[in-house]
Amino acid sequence: MSAPRIFLVAGEASGDQLGAALMRALRAARPEIVFAGVGGEAMAREGLVSLFPLEDIAVMGLVPVLGRLPRLVRRIAQTARAVVDEAPDCLVIIDAPDFTHRVARRVRATRPDLPIVDYVSPTVWAWRPGRAPAMRDYVDCLLALLPFEPQAHVRLGGPRCVYVGHPLVERLDELTRPFQERGARSLLVLPGSRLAEVRRMTPIYGEALELLLRERADFEVAIPVAPNVEKTLLRELQGWPLTPRLIGQGEKFAAFRHARAALVTSGVATLELALAGVPMAVAYKVSRAESLLRFLVKVESIVLPNLIIGENFVPEFLQEAATPRALAEALRPLLRESAAREAQLAAFQRVRARLLEAGRTPSARAADIILEYASRGRS
Repeated sequence: MSAPRIFLVAGEASGDQLGAALMRALRAARPEIVFAGVGGEAMAREGLVSLFPLEDIAVMGLVPVLGRLPRLVRRIAQTARAVVDEAPDCLVIIDAPDFTHRVARRVRATRPDLPIVDYVSPTVWAWRPGRAPAMRDYVDCLLALLPFEPQAHVRLGGPRCVYVGHPLVERLDELTRPFQERGARSLLVLPGSRLAEVRRMTPIYGEALELLLRERADFEVAIPVAPNVEKTLLRELQGWPLTPRLIGQGEKFAAFRHARAALVTSGVATLELALAGVPMAVAYKVSRAESLLRFLVKVESIVLPNLIIGENFVPEFLQEAATPRALAEALRPLLRESAAREAQLAAFQRVRARLLEAGRTPSARAADIILEYASRGRS
């Protein structure tokens, strides 16, 4: 039997990490497998020679996308042509739907027989649900990271969707062991991983901390810093009432294991904190233009742990509600023994149990399904 050929397309850093783990799992199952595609440094370490640097397409937000639109259009066309020329057994697109789905649609128009698997479901359950049935035209199978997503696609008329598990479950040991006594004074602050988030949220968080300092001056603050936002973060921290301890990404999970509570910008960090057992208050603000689209959001919460168990047990403060005073009041009981703190800790156990329902590792389950479709592509 010939070696399976898989074409992978990641569109940003998180997809690059997912792609690298997937490549390892695919190679473990089929050592002779051949890869081609688009990825970043993590996928390069697994042997992928990317068509072009991931930075060419890894842009977020309306204004940055418009600024790079001509290049993005060229890269979409280039990637679709490369898929057709490579004639793989399966195309795997990984997250970043604004880029990867455009590639998939072009490929399907030229190669309707080529299986296409989408690793990471777009958030159709929250935003633009009409995308779900539209995906049936160019996606054969969705690999979901969140346990409620398959049922959401059934409800919305989307393509086949299989829950494979969230990649964080492969890092549970890092998040939870060895056990460290929670520092009674340790507060984590996570302003975000994107420049706009850091600029928007850091000043608000600084004011919230100032309010807390008026009542108690015995807590310390740590901030995990992503390299791409470090300069901006340092500039925004100049107006803070205290000097936080900045930690690298390699130290982040150790800090999670030690933290008493956290103030965090909505995103995957909320799920990391839940698995690490760190009670939190969550905030998020978008630009004025983006806020006008809020009526299109179809979920009761934007906090992943809340969505996973269907209860809003983690307090969240969005747009105008994300005030320093509201955040300080939400954090106050989390820094001491309280009913609010215990309620979150109990709910985190349920979050963890739900994420473990899929069994095995997410990348191994994803690899099995992709190889299933690759075998169809060769038949």
